Amino acid sequence: MLVKNDYNECLTNLACSIQKYFGLKTKHNSIEYIDKLLNDKQPKNVVLILFDGMGSRILDRTLEQNSFFRKNKIKEITTVFPATTTAATTSIRTGLNPIEHGWLGWNMYIAPIDETITLFLNSEKGKEEVSNEFLKVKDKLVQKTIVNEINENTEYNAVELFPFGENKYNNLEEMIQIIKQECNKEGKKYIYAYDNEPDHSMHGFGPDDDRVKKLIETRNSKAEELCNSLSNSIIIIIADHGHKEVQHIYLKDYPEIMKMLERTTSLEQRAVSFKIKEDNKEQFAKEFNTSFGEDFKLYSKEEIIKSHLFGTGEENELFQEAIGDFIAIAEDSNKCIITEGDEVLKSQHAGYSDDEIYVPLIIIDKC
Repeated sequence: MLVKNDYNECLTNLACSIQKYFGLKTKHNSIEYIDKLLNDKQPKNVVLILFDGMGSRILDRTLEQNSFFRKNKIKEITTVFPATTTAATTSIRTGLNPIEHGWLGWNMYIAPIDETITLFLNSEKGKEEVSNEFLKVKDKLVQKTIVNEINENTEYNAVELFPFGENKYNNLEEMIQIIKQECNKEGKKYIYAYDNEPDHSMHGFGPDDDRVKKLIETRNSKAEELCNSLSNSIIIIIADHGHKEVQHIYLKDYPEIMKMLERTTSLEQRAVSFKIKEDNKEQFAKEFNTSFGEDFKLYSKEEIIKSHLFGTGEENELFQEAIGDFIAIAEDSNKCIITEGDEVLKSQHAGYSDDEIYVPLIIIDKC
């Protein structure tokens, strides 16, 4: 299979450049031109802001060419596979590929407890209550971040900002204000700030809706204001993935396929993992390609592993069971596959279209 993700110049490698600048060991190559910028400028502050879902192609459709984001976009790079927040933000936060950190998708099969878990919610797929069994084995997924490493192993400081959790910020204005405050503190530091927009609104309205465009325009102007207020800083603005407006295929309408499943589908709706009953694998491939071959490419577990689709590195112990027997990937089609417990949304990601896998690499030098 053709792997479109460039695992020499993706989010993982960007993270490795940050690790390198702060004197940490890396598991993968860093990005040479970013290394050079950081080494030449020696900024006191390295700020990385991730706007969820703000893919490069969407950005180009939304903003004028002379807008702050577009004129400071040095290029577009690929995200990791799959093009989804769970996998991609973990790669940017750890400097590891998905095969290593193990956070493979929104829903992931966890073999030691035989449950498919919505990872960021700690709950079984389609359920609200937290899975205590998952919490017991969650540390099999990589937990330590670059921020942890900087604070624990160097003389420098690092901070992460999120719109959720114990120390959450409440809105974009507050996120910007906290970044300013942190940059004004003494000492060399790394600041990672995550914003769940425009992704949240894209899911509901679509990537080209006027409400989404307004969110991107606001972030463009607020980021410009922030950067104009900073000095002795390098600011990197990135996304984890893009988006594609979708049409839904309900797998329950295909009983011949449903009866061959050993468990529910997992990973993502445009990058779907199937675990098939042992005697039905050949028949499943035939039935799937007959029904969905125009919209999805079906790859066997062996093809997935051989291709290094999830990147290279030491395989997480949960990886092999989590990917199932087949993964179906939507490329240029706008289809997604829905099974019980999946949320039905107007726009999705994790497929292999250019809108989904390419993200902007925006760099502002305020040194």
